[in-house]
Amino acid sequence: MADQNNYVPPKVWVPAASGGTFANINRPVAGPTHEKELPVGKHPLQLYSLATPNGVKVTIMLEELLALGHAGAEYDAWLIKINDGEQFSSGFVDINPNSKIPALLDRSGTEPVRVFESGSILVYLAEKFGAFLPTELKARTETFNWLFWQMGSAPFVGGGFGHFYAYAPEKIEYAINRYAMEAKRQLDVLDRQLAQHRFVAGDEYTIADMAIWPWYGGLVRENIYEAAEFLSVHEYKNVKRWADEVGARPAVIRGRKVNRVRGKPEEQVPERHDATDLD
Repeated sequence: MADQNNYVPPKVWVPAASGGTFANINRPVAGPTHEKELPVGKHPLQLYSLATPNGVKVTIMLEELLALGHAGAEYDAWLIKINDGEQFSSGFVDINPNSKIPALLDRSGTEPVRVFESGSILVYLAEKFGAFLPTELKARTETFNWLFWQMGSAPFVGGGFGHFYAYAPEKIEYAINRYAMEAKRQLDVLDRQLAQHRFVAGDEYTIADMAIWPWYGGLVRENIYEAAEFLSVHEYKNVKRWADEVGARPAVIRGRKVNRVRGKPEEQVPERHDATDLD
């Protein structure tokens, strides 16, 4: 890798070895790298994912729906090993041309429906089952405000701060400072909102909480990137209060386990095909 202090961008960028945790799967083009069909289980909803913060959003939503008694939310969850490039298989690309987890295939109707992008999946399931998304216009809009806030902000926390703090092949002071500044600003935005409300979008638990909790709850409660001390997350007391309440919900505890292959053995359920898989 070139000396960052002396780097001058060329007139035309060309790919170069960059190192880092995900260097082996990074490439500047889309499309499949290999032919492989995805497995299909017995339930109408087929989820292809990994227990990253974006993946956990969807399994929490599905477990919350099941907890409400929506039998149609039963699902098969298949593990996609992104470090091995499984998201670039032809079957996965057919569902998500962007090759990112999570991806959902709904086979309950006459024609399968593909749903990709975690926020889109949350909205799709909320509308399909009529749950966790208010119908009154003002409350619905506030829920969308915070859902899209998370979708737009999380790349700064994950792809920005998380990458340069935890995954980059070398520590670049400017990059870490830049993204730490933004991560803390976002935590402050959330902390001020939660000082006024029990949940993110108001007094009702919604898909906005499910979207935000794996990222920002993870920062203050589970020390993702091992950055809790670095970011002084103890300062965000309202975020911590909310994160603990959401994290104690039985469906959240169950949803966190699905497609997980790290952490405590009792929390790892690489594939989920029946409710008893989580017991």
